[in-house]
Amino acid sequence: MVSTRTAVWLFLAFERVLTAQIRLSSHPPPSFYPGLENDLGQWDLDEGPTVNATGHLVFETVNSLLQNWPNTRHRIGHTIVPGIIPVGTILYHGAAGPHLPTALDWVAVEPDHSILFCQGSIDKGCWHLTLTVTRPMKILYFDGSSGAKLLEGTMDTQDLVAWSEMRPEWVENEGQRIKDLCKWGEKYGVNGFVRMQLNFEIMICNFTSHMEVASFLNLESTRLSSSTNPELPEDTNTMHRAVEVTHSSSWHNHYPGETRIILDFSGLVSFYDIALVPSLVPRRVGVERWDHRVAGISPEDIEHVQDRLSQALARPPVTTSGIDWKTVLQVVIDRYASRLEFMHHLLNLTLDDGSIFNHSQQIQRQLRTVLLPYTVFAALPPNNSFTANATNSWAAPVFRECATSHTASIVSRGTTLMPSERLLLQAIRETTHEICRVATKMWASGMTLGVNPLYPPELRPETDHIRTLVSEWKEDVTQLLSWLDWSVWVKCRPACGFEEMCYLPTWPIGFLPTPDASPEARWANASLWPDPNNGEWRRPQPKCIRRLEPYGF
Repeated sequence: MVSTRTAVWLFLAFERVLTAQIRLSSHPPPSFYPGLENDLGQWDLDEGPTVNATGHLVFETVNSLLQNWPNTRHRIGHTIVPGIIPVGTILYHGAAGPHLPTALDWVAVEPDHSILFCQGSIDKGCWHLTLTVTRPMKILYFDGSSGAKLLEGTMDTQDLVAWSEMRPEWVENEGQRIKDLCKWGEKYGVNGFVRMQLNFEIMICNFTSHMEVASFLNLESTRLSSSTNPELPEDTNTMHRAVEVTHSSSWHNHYPGETRIILDFSGLVSFYDIALVPSLVPRRVGVERWDHRVAGISPEDIEHVQDRLSQALARPPVTTSGIDWKTVLQVVIDRYASRLEFMHHLLNLTLDDGSIFNHSQQIQRQLRTVLLPYTVFAALPPNNSFTANATNSWAAPVFRECATSHTASIVSRGTTLMPSERLLLQAIRETTHEICRVATKMWASGMTLGVNPLYPPELRPETDHIRTLVSEWKEDVTQLLSWLDWSVWVKCRPACGFEEMCYLPTWPIGFLPTPDASPEARWANASLWPDPNNGEWRRPQPKCIRRLEPYGF
């Protein structure tokens, strides 16, 4: 009598033949997958990423550039990128009076943001300037919440560019910062430095260059108070403006982010680049991503970073490869994010013995869908693999095809890549390698046990074995999502109502600086809300806030 496991194998083989509608003898020989026999170690389904791997961190930070949500969640930036602001872009400036700025000052990308700085009395109103970019403006972008004036590291990367060292005592010395940044960037033709706080802003080095006035209007005074602390009596007008500027920033929460600034990915510098900044590797050991800092970088690595930036800014802002890296990264997110999230949901449901088999088949069907474009016909478990000590090495061709699908063409073309592009290529390879390793491992385990929805009902495995499989699947997916840490999965659950919006705690809402006090004294003030080192500030979690009064953050 044929055993159950043998029957599983026979059914698999027969099902593959019917599906392919070709003869069994047409299986491609092992040599069809060149080099696979020699690099099986690279496609080991049980070998996860190394503890110091940073490819996934480069992937997520670069994929999050100019997106408000992920840079509010992880406020300490690790990327500096050159770019341009194209001709025709409209920018905004809240003026202190009826005089046009001529030198160093700030502009916003949204009038909801700039109008907060439109200063004037109730009887005389305030002045609001609208500008149009007349020729491509060269900029440098600092990711994270780089406009948040905090001691925890939000301005580390700017300090390194401006002063070649961190100067926390100058955290609020914005006048000196913009002066020294512009002085540094002058030799490269940089006229702006892009940062993010409530929304994206640009530190402009010269208002008479690259821009012309579209309008300069005397507006009604905004009548804003100096605080938006929810513990104080509510000022409805001020709270309304705070909610609306937060709402306007949400337009750029996710891909494609702020599109009026075009970044040159071939010139980016990442502090997660182990080859460029090796001194930060030991400082991240055992430290959660929330607490990763650029502080502690060695003087030698600071020089490496500045040299790389100089090289990027000295050449024309265009990639030699022609690769649209922003799209390549997003395609990976599009392909896997929602399906991994869905499987995580399915694996966290509570099930009884009567439903767990059908449930495991649903998950196996999801895995099959993810891997179908890479399930090569030769990837069939041998009959002798259905043993207690069996491995899933037979699935290595599927793992490899999945892991290399997004990058193989770039590698095989032998394209001349800039150093930053080689970093991006490696980041995508490391990220997809781990996604495909976990997905293939789960799928192969389901195939071996016999929960494939295409199997005949009489081959149903024992319930205890199914529960063990589902438990292993749950652990695999949970660890993968934690490792990837994609901000696209961070959302309000349940979803906010129509009169609400999903919000992450954002500087400076709720902060009460003491006038004329040192930065250290401000953060030591027990009345400060929220505490920048604890709670929802340090580990910001999404929550729904009202878009109508009564307001509250």
